[in-house]
Amino acid sequence: MTSPPPGTAGTTVLTSEDMHRALRRIAHEILEQCHGAEDLVLLGIPTRGATLAKRLAEILGEIEPAFNPEQRCGQLDVTLYRDDLRRLAPRTLGSTALPKAGIDDATVILVDDVLYSGRTVRAALDALGDYGRPRTVRLAVLVDRGHRELPIRADHVGKNLPTSRTERVTVRLQEVDGMDDVAIAPAEGSRQ
Repeated sequence: MTSPPPGTAGTTVLTSEDMHRALRRIAHEILEQCHGAEDLVLLGIPTRGATLAKRLAEILGEIEPAFNPEQRCGQLDVTLYRDDLRRLAPRTLGSTALPKAGIDDATVILVDDVLYSGRTVRAALDALGDYGRPRTVRLAVLVDRGHRELPIRADHVGKNLPTSRTERVTVRLQEVDGMDDVAIAPAEGSRQ
């Protein structure tokens, strides 16, 4: 672990290179466990999950030329399906953009940046039901930090990162934040 860039708090646990290696490994795992890419659809959970899904789709396209990233990658907004809307600050609705082929009878890979309580994934599963009936749904995350509140686990994990509830994990992506890294730090207001 290294110190984070100036102006950030915490410890860097994944660099840009680490993130790229993790996504490449996840892509290979997906192809192996799904026996190819024939019916794969990647759906990222906005914001950073959607960006990671695009990156993962591009890597899948490099490995498996029959996989078309533009036709097999989309995003799934789960805002209205969350069970904690009343407890969170108001948020802007994102957009859902499914591939033209849809998700019926497809192997859908949900992609998110951090798996924590499992509630976002539960909301994504509820949202999927409104858009079709996939044959299989799998979960790929860059970081699994533990502390599940629901019986949900990731099928593909870039890094298992044991944390305490008094810590926060921050994922920054070039497309959204201007740089790539994952850092862990004490949560604001926590005593350490």
